[in-house]
Amino acid sequence: MPEEHSSFNRLRLALRSGKPTFGVIVTMPSVQVVQTLASAGVDWIIIDMEHSPIDIDAAHTMIAASAGTQLVPLVRLPWSHHWQAKTVLDLGAMGVAFPMICDAAQARTAVRSVRYPPDGDRMWGPFYAPMRMGRSMSEYIESANDSLLAVITIEHPDAVRSIDEIMAVAGIDLVFIGPGDLAMAMGIPGQFEDPRFRKAVAEAEAGILRSKVPLGGVARTPEQAREMVDRGYKAVVFGFDWLLLQQSALRFIERAKG
Repeated sequence: MPEEHSSFNRLRLALRSGKPTFGVIVTMPSVQVVQTLASAGVDWIIIDMEHSPIDIDAAHTMIAASAGTQLVPLVRLPWSHHWQAKTVLDLGAMGVAFPMICDAAQARTAVRSVRYPPDGDRMWGPFYAPMRMGRSMSEYIESANDSLLAVITIEHPDAVRSIDEIMAVAGIDLVFIGPGDLAMAMGIPGQFEDPRFRKAVAEAEAGILRSKVPLGGVARTPEQAREMVDRGYKAVVFGFDWLLLQQSALRFIERAKG
């Protein structure tokens, strides 16, 4: 069976086709947020276990809430430990986002933690993932390596300096540039217009685009999102759940008060 037909991951198929996709980082441990974003037509979410109160139980319920929709649930781990990837994949995550990947060795470990042997080191135990996919255990295992996404995040100057070595690692499915942590690690937090920050992002972008691995990032406005797509981005975060809620409330209050 050709790989493109064996995958049960809509995001992976979209990335292979070259279509741009749009997602939200979810920090609220909420089934309702997942359902609302799915109904809005969001392509994917990143369930953020790194910077939020989402624990493993909440992550499982949020993954399960996306079943029967077009929404693809990815999970960002608290740290890039391979054993953490195993748990969220077994619960039905369709990809794992590894934070703060700084060198090729870390990237290689991340990729292998998402794949079953002989391509990786993930061991058996997907008790709940097949239920999320509507597949039998054997069907899930047979197609998991062709479906689940190994996502790495470039968010440190060391990673930018090593971008070509990192991108030479086979099996990376998607690479995000994390602007917040990159600026923080450079000692210029929030200064996204600083020439040093812009240069680092440009170097990371160039290295990722040379590799042909899909590039992802964060847009602060719809206009920036369109510009990023024009530059070659295939996965664009257009907001955090808390920020979208806050901005909507602020706009309403400001307009209502005149």
